[in-house]
Amino acid sequence: MARLRLTCFGHVVTRAQCLVKNVTLVSPELRTQAAGSPLVPAVMTGFLPLCVCLLLTSGLAQAGKLLVVPMSGSHWFTMRSVVEKLTHRGHEVVMVMPEVNWHLEKSLDITVKTYSTSYSLEDLDREFMAFVNFHWKNQFRDLSPILTGSADTVFKYFFSNCRSLFNNTKLVEFIKESSFDAVFTDPFDLCGLIVAKYFSLPSVVFTRGLFCYHLEESTQSPSPVSYVPQGLSMFSDTMTFKERVWNQVTHVEEHLFCPYFFRNGLEIASEILQMPVTAYDLYSHTSIWLLRTDFVFDYPKPVMPNMIFVGGINCQQRKPLPQVGSLSFS
Repeated sequence: MARLRLTCFGHVVTRAQCLVKNVTLVSPELRTQAAGSPLVPAVMTGFLPLCVCLLLTSGLAQAGKLLVVPMSGSHWFTMRSVVEKLTHRGHEVVMVMPEVNWHLEKSLDITVKTYSTSYSLEDLDREFMAFVNFHWKNQFRDLSPILTGSADTVFKYFFSNCRSLFNNTKLVEFIKESSFDAVFTDPFDLCGLIVAKYFSLPSVVFTRGLFCYHLEESTQSPSPVSYVPQGLSMFSDTMTFKERVWNQVTHVEEHLFCPYFFRNGLEIASEILQMPVTAYDLYSHTSIWLLRTDFVFDYPKPVMPNMIFVGGINCQQRKPLPQVGSLSFS
């Protein structure tokens, strides 16, 4: 597929990458932080010349065609605001979603394609409530009990969505013929990553973070266990020797249990792509990581140029406070 190439302040970018960079301009807070805050990492300010160039060439950058593969439930609430903004900026957006879902809606001014699932909404609600009850009754400091046990069935449902999508031959043919520029997806259930790899499309991931170690591994970001605490460990970045040892144990435990958790999704990915697939194969294919957090909220660690913090995008735009008249008392 022929792609338009632009040169911006020494950066050569494709039209798909212009579309990707345009997503990062959605949040006003992000632009304010990048312009004036010393706490924003250098990777953010490094993109400013490119962003300015894209704004100056908005007519070219707004010719994007985006395929959205969302995750149902609360994950969709934050992604929806970005999709709405992209449509307002003139991008052509098509969303594919399962018929059985939570909160995914057809009311947006976009094209929506649905596919059937192997489970009913009652099945999904029942298994999710079992997972929630199990999670709230037990406090865990590692991922192994969460990624096994009652969580297994509900996540099987999520992973099975991608098999259902590719079983819909008309939908697959539609995606193939539509010549999308990029895939915008939530990486939790792997389906958007599988779609991007199957159709050889750039992928834009929109997430708060990832289970396990896949974010650091796929982006090749150094995350030394002696200094960066593992998720759910409740440790700070100033760990004692005993805490560092336990952090290392948790790190090893994740490498043992995470492949078990993703086994169903990876089996489906291997079936679709007709080749052995690992989680690294899927996550490392990501072109841009839009992280719904702020750099200052995490422990200090290196980040890669394609990891962009858009934490302000979750902030609801409130109306200004009404003016209050002053009263003078004698």
